[in-house]
Amino acid sequence: MDVERLREICLALPEAYQEQAWVGTRWCVRKKNFAHVLTIADGWPPAYARAAGQDGPVTVLTFRASGQELDALANAGHPFFKPVWFPDIVGMVLDAATDWAEVTELLTESYCLLAPKTLVERVRRP
Repeated sequence: MDVERLREICLALPEAYQEQAWVGTRWCVRKKNFAHVLTIADGWPPAYARAAGQDGPVTVLTFRASGQELDALANAGHPFFKPVWFPDIVGMVLDAATDWAEVTELLTESYCLLAPKTLVERVRRP
């Protein structure tokens, strides 16, 4: 299950914790959300359905990115998409073709963008 795989990746990061979001599940560090997973079904939630260009059912992950990586992912096309609610957020459709090594790298980078330097120094990057 996608949530179980994401939980394993995210909770391996220093002081990361999981909580229920308004929809789906999110992972945070020091109250900052670095990953969020949810299922789009029948066009709900509509903001995510519009951003992903899909009515579902589909599982999507959002995370933070910066610089050239943000630009590349925002323009890469499927499985990536660019939500509009934060300038540094990227979305990704999770499916049978998902590269979990890439997801691990992307979530680690997302965490490192938001975590304090003292925690980032403890991260072992993939």
